[in-house]
Formats: sequence, C-alpha cells, structure tokens
Amino acid sequence: MFSRRHPYLFFLLVLAGIIAGCMVVVSVISFFAEDKGEMKFGEKVGVIEVTGAILDPAPVLDSLKRFRQAEAVKAIVVRIDSPGGAVGPSQEIYGEIRKTIEKKPVIASMGTVAASGGYYIASATEGIMANPGTITGSIGVIMEYTNLRELFEKIGLYPVIIKSGKYKDTGSPLRKMTEDEEKLLQNFVDNVHRQFVEDVAAGRQMDKQKVAEIADGRILSGQTALEHGLVDRMGNLADAVDWAAEKGGIKGRVKTIYLPEEEPSLVKYLLETTGAQVRQWLARTETGVLSGGYMYDPAAAR
Repeated sequence: MFSRRHPYLFFLLVLAGIIAGCMVVVSVISFFAEDKGEMKFGEKVGVIEVTGAILDPAPVLDSLKRFRQAEAVKAIVVRIDSPGGAVGPSQEIYGEIRKTIEKKPVIASMGTVAASGGYYIASATEGIMANPGTITGSIGVIMEYTNLRELFEKIGLYPVIIKSGKYKDTGSPLRKMTEDEEKLLQNFVDNVHRQFVEDVAAGRQMDKQKVAEIADGRILSGQTALEHGLVDRMGNLADAVDWAAEKGGIKGRVKTIYLPEEEPSLVKYLLETTGAQVRQWLARTETGVLSGGYMYDPAAAR
C-alpha cells in the first residue's frame, strides 16, 4: 500500500538503501585493503603533520598511537609548522611522544615556525631538525586581556556582577584588577612556565638552569637555536625522514606514510541528500503541486 500511495517516495527510499549498502561495503573494503595494507607491508617512516594553533591534540595523539602499533612503521617524523597554542594540548602531545620513543624513534622536523607550544612538542622527540631560518624558541607563557572599564564609563554602562567567590571574575575587562588577582595570575603563569622549562630540559637532556636562561619568551632562528642546544641538526623534511630511517634501521630506499585525514562519510552525505529530497517531495505533495504541472489531491490518495 505504501508503494502504491507514494511511488516516488518508495523509489527514493529503496534507492537510498541500495546506495548506502554499496557504500558501506566499499568503505569496509577500502579500510582493510588500503590503510591496513599500507601499515603492514614494507618498512616505512610515518609522518605526522602539526600545523596551525595547537588546540585539539586528538588527531596527533591518534596518529602517534597508530604508528606506534604498526609493525611496518620503524620510525616517525613529526613535521611542525605551528606558532604554538594552548598548554594542555601541547603537554598531551609531549607525553604521547615520550611514550612513543620508548618503542621507536621519533624525530621533529621544523618548518617555517615551531615556537612556544610548537617547540614544546618538538623537545619531546629524540632529535630536532630545523632550517637555519626557522622561527623557534619563544619558550614562555602569556596571559593578556583588554580593560574596557573607562570606555564603558564614558558611554554610561555600569556592569553588575554576581559571583560565588572573590576570584571568580578575575581578569574581567569590566573593572580594574586587584593586587591579589594580579598576584594570583602571575603565580599561575610562573607555575606553567616552570613546567615548560622542566619538560624541555627533560626532553633535551639539558641542564634546567641553562634552559631557563633562554626561556624568557625570546624567538630564535634555527641557526641560533642550534648554537644554544635547542636543535640538533640543520635540514629539511627529507633530511629528517632520512635521519629517522637511519635510527629505525631502515635499509635502502626510504618510504613514507601519511595517515589520511578523516573525511565526511559519503554514506552520510548520500542519506542526508536523499532525505532532503524526500522532505521536499512531501512538502510539494501536501500543497497539491507535483512537477509537470499536474495537481495532486492527498485526500484522494487516502
């Protein structure tokens, strides 16, 4: 009865089901044949790219875990092109790299910039390679805000704040910061900065005091960073791959593997598209209009 009442709707639903089934089969075959095949056969260097602000560590953490578990991947290169980011995500990646180097070598390759959080994660690797002009360093922590109190007073806006504790609105742009609040934030920044210095010293196997001397937020060129012991070698990504392959014991021609970026599900796209077409068709039938200029009476079909 359903197919007789709504033949177009029935056809679209059947077509969507067939397409979805085919795509699921293709996706499963592709997953096992391509990704797994690449990860199982032949000795390779896995390359993980860290670009832009470091805010979401999940993709990098996942790549590190998968490469660490793949037998064919004998070494890993972390290619960094990042000015830094949030402290927490940088620390998560740092920790995962330290865990990974217990099983296989990890080399950092610095691109245009690998500063602040970018250098933080690089310091966790077994070796760092940079270009002479790479912007790096910037070992430090910063908090900043804009105070709008005087501007608000000029235009006659007076905010009302209700809070559960005296520090809950610390850093509010609507009022002047108190000495206690400034001290609280300074202690927080100093604590995080100390963590940064300690992790760099541990990763680079350097004296903590030596790191602290240049951990004042200054940026360095790759060449200057080499002179300070923050970088090991000068070279590009290909050089870093060769270095990682050497550490991983790979002989002969070196092959690299990049994990594919997660793409929107084609099945989901097709289902959503078909669903939109079905909704559009139903809307048109309810108003009594069908394509081709014919009039349709829903009541008559019932």
